[in-house]
Amino acid sequence: MADGSAAFALTLDELRELTGYAVACARPAPAVLERERPDDQRPRAAIDVAQAFADGARRTKALRDHAWATHRAAQEARDAGQAAAGDAARAAHACGAAFLHPLAKATQVKHVLGSAAHAARALELAAGDDRLARSLLLATPVVVDALRRHPAAPSGGGRVGELVRRSDASLRGTTETR
Repeated sequence: MADGSAAFALTLDELRELTGYAVACARPAPAVLERERPDDQRPRAAIDVAQAFADGARRTKALRDHAWATHRAAQEARDAGQAAAGDAARAAHACGAAFLHPLAKATQVKHVLGSAAHAARALELAAGDDRLARSLLLATPVVVDALRRHPAAPSGGGRVGELVRRSDASLRGTTETR
């Protein structure tokens, strides 16, 4: 190989197995995607096409087309600040697994594990953002007024501290989260 990566054998059956794994990882928790982008069928279609390949269908251009379309869906969701970006990205990785390159390169690992990683991140974001958003909705004008009379939340405190600062900044209507 020109870049020094060693090539190895990767059979069609192995690609089907890898794609099946990626699809299995991509399937859980579609609720985030369906809630935030109910009319966007690209990720679901990508998962269906990838599953068909894993089940024995031919590896066609449709897989690549669905993967690229779903990457666009992920970017659109990311640009909108939606947790659904992870749902769409994992569907794109499921499709892309069918085209894993038989190269001994670390970058190829994400083609195998990308759907699992994006599924985990989407669930993490959905849980954190939903809870934070809910708490922000519960804050009455009295709560906001009282907060504004105090100094901004302090730094430190790990992830909990970070969430406190995000809540504080949101309720105060500022972007500072120290």
